[in-house]
Amino acid sequence: MLVKDVVADALLALAVVVVLGSTLGVAVMEDAYQKLHYVGLATLVAPVLVALAVLVQKGYSENTTETWLALLFVVLSGPVLTHATARAAAIRERGNWRLLAGEGDPGPEETG
Repeated sequence: MLVKDVVADALLALAVVVVLGSTLGVAVMEDAYQKLHYVGLATLVAPVLVALAVLVQKGYSENTTETWLALLFVVLSGPVLTHATARAAAIRERGNWRLLAGEGDPGPEETG
């Protein structure tokens, strides 16, 4: 077994540990906002580790380029999806995402 195989396997194992820890955090937390912190860990750290494993295993190749392009998409879209999920949870809980705890009175469009 080559050194690059061992390093790639270690990176993949670390990615699995991150995802399992994230899953445990999601299972333990009580509300959606707390759970989103753990989901963010799995959606950002684990893909970077997998992309690094591909880079170590394959070197610079077409597969590596495609992996890093996919990683770029995941890294750019992850925070947007997290924000959209938090907003949907706020709307579900409060009826309007603008009505956060103690932040003023509803405007004319909210009062009817």
